[in-house]
Amino acid sequence: MSVSPDQPVYVVPDENLVPASDHLSKMKEIPASRMFLIKKSLKTYQEKNPGSPVFDASQGDGGASLPGTPPEILERAAQLQKDHGTGYDSPFGTTKFREVVAEKYWGFEPDLGLAPANVIATVGGRDGLVKAYEAMLSLGYGRQGDALLVSRVPWISYNWGPYGIGANVMLAPGHEEEGWTYSEEGIQASVDFAAKSGRKIAGMVVTNPDNPTGKTISLEKQVSLGKAALEAGVAFVLYDWIYHQVTDEEPMDINAFVREFTPEERERLIFLDGLTKSLGASNVRSAHLVVPEKVAKFITARASHNIIPPFYGTAVAIAAYEMGYKEASRSIVEPTNASRVVLQKFLSEKGFKYILGKGYYAFIHVGEWLKAKGWEDSEALGQYLAEEHGVAIVPGVFFSKFGGEWVRFSYATPPERTLGAAERLLAGLEALK
Repeated sequence: MSVSPDQPVYVVPDENLVPASDHLSKMKEIPASRMFLIKKSLKTYQEKNPGSPVFDASQGDGGASLPGTPPEILERAAQLQKDHGTGYDSPFGTTKFREVVAEKYWGFEPDLGLAPANVIATVGGRDGLVKAYEAMLSLGYGRQGDALLVSRVPWISYNWGPYGIGANVMLAPGHEEEGWTYSEEGIQASVDFAAKSGRKIAGMVVTNPDNPTGKTISLEKQVSLGKAALEAGVAFVLYDWIYHQVTDEEPMDINAFVREFTPEERERLIFLDGLTKSLGASNVRSAHLVVPEKVAKFITARASHNIIPPFYGTAVAIAAYEMGYKEASRSIVEPTNASRVVLQKFLSEKGFKYILGKGYYAFIHVGEWLKAKGWEDSEALGQYLAEEHGVAIVPGVFFSKFGGEWVRFSYATPPERTLGAAERLLAGLEALK
């Protein structure tokens, strides 16, 4: 059937058109993250107390609070960039990046069905997550409006990143005394709850070590949660391991982990890792996904029309992985591990209730001081501590109302700075009484 050149036409056939809907006009406005504004309140303290030190325990940014990515790695990456040139790369990064991640970093064991083709380069963790959310919605049940399941007190951007692309975020059941971790029963309850509104759960995110709480759970527990989710009908389980290298134990072993799942279950697993935390490379914006083949093809096709990762970020990863990542990340991981020991001793000696696993963060209960001041939650406490006592933390209520009596404290600083920040925190809290 011929179409007149004077007649408009859609790019896709009628049966493939996106249905018209007014749901965008009804969505809640997505707020800008306040994470990037918190430490600005320290300027007020500096103006009132010139010369007095300030302490930023708000964000885990080893590129600002620790030496950051070693210069020799940046220089090696610059040389790789010069040798590589400045033309377009593939939407998945480069073949070299895929090979280095698969062979040098993870050491994929071939009998597990993992290969370089399962690796997708992304422009930092947020880009990786958004690409994963899109894949989970489309390849899961093929519907916008289905749910993404996160923990009871999740990282701020877990609340809003999925919502922005059409997933309704659900907070799983969880108890404060257990650090709000998932339970197998809570996952089933979440699936049942979604069904009451005609929805399914397209994906679940398991972050380990956790952000914001710092809670760390075992390999066995992560496997059990993943299997429970898949059995309950959750389409995909995404394991966010962006902090797993920041530990005084062994980081996650993807081969041992994947081996716990059947070949059919492996087709529904997604993993996120990268340089942001363990290499102090926040502004390098380099991360990667390990995904099943169908997800890799989906993301690659979509990325060819939107965000293609720049080569330099992948070059930094190549240089770090070829060096040997334990050595490459030493300048971030070692002082953070040392700070964890100092902070745990301080919090225990001072009688705090707290959560402190691995990674970058401690979650500290401040309920008694909030009650003494008459504050409903920790929101006002953040500004007060920064402006009056020169220490920046993140109010727990920023993550969810269930963390309202808590604060997140980053110890991604040298031990003496961590101790100084902890002392300022205590002094500020005691002043509320």
